[in-house]
Amino acid sequence: MLCKSGVIEVGKLEEAKEILKALGMPKQQYNDRSAYTFLALAGLKEEDNWDAATNKPMRIVDMMNFMAEHYGKVYKPNTRETIRKDTIHQFCDGAITVRNVDDEERATNSPRYSYRLTDEVLEVIRAYGTDVWGEKLGAWLENHETLVEKYSQVREMTMIPVKVNGKELQFSPGKHNQLQKAIIEEFAPRFAPGAEVLYVGDTAKKDLVKNREKLEELGVRITDHDKLPDVVLYRPDKNWLYFIEAVTSVGPISVKRMHEIQEMLENCECGIIYVTAFLDMSSENGFKKFINEIAWETEIWIADNPDHMIHLNGDRFLGPR
Repeated sequence: MLCKSGVIEVGKLEEAKEILKALGMPKQQYNDRSAYTFLALAGLKEEDNWDAATNKPMRIVDMMNFMAEHYGKVYKPNTRETIRKDTIHQFCDGAITVRNVDDEERATNSPRYSYRLTDEVLEVIRAYGTDVWGEKLGAWLENHETLVEKYSQVREMTMIPVKVNGKELQFSPGKHNQLQKAIIEEFAPRFAPGAEVLYVGDTAKKDLVKNREKLEELGVRITDHDKLPDVVLYRPDKNWLYFIEAVTSVGPISVKRMHEIQEMLENCECGIIYVTAFLDMSSENGFKKFINEIAWETEIWIADNPDHMIHLNGDRFLGPR
């Protein structure tokens, strides 16, 4: 913008882009969206100086509200996922932001998940426009790889190790993935011995394991629009398929959900077992909350009592319908 003296003034958005570029972010991470996100994380309004930057934890919805209120930049609600995947993830990888330590038990796509600028970056950006900016930036860049490694190690420490089909994999942190780990490592050996995991998602990577070829061989119709349950197991000795929903907030095997899955099974000759899994009986989003939604002719498994099942079928124990 042009001030009264005729000198071009650079607005906060352009300054944020300049800083992100100087910090080594690739071009896609010093666009408008990322610059607005950066300003929100720093808590800076147009009239503020950079030495007023803060690094209070913010949810993505908080960042979007900040952009709208102080910069008139209104993003649609479904942009939240774009900001998370295409800006925040890269900020974390570049040691610019870090997730709030109080959120370690939440899934990475939880709307309550929050992030903050790292202390090291906060020190650098507070120097922007001052005589020590170059010195602070140089020191940060010199130590940048060390910082990336440091924050990568912090993230790795919170990952959930899981052994799937004999391979060591990692789930991102959160209760949903804790339950999926229990299904694979506790439920399967007890109630599906010798079973292969044909599908399991992750809150950060939808198709962590997806054996599409085997599913189609068994007659399971897979399209881009079909939503598989959280975990699919196949027990070859019985020719049984287990469709398991891991419930920590929504999604038990309801009548509607059964019908959705059955539409994928027109050519499948396997015995089908439907299981709704919970972490426990009594928590806010546990078994008691969903019991009225769970379909008859299905099974219930509760991770904190792994040796037992609840059978909602009346005439038989665990087995295909």
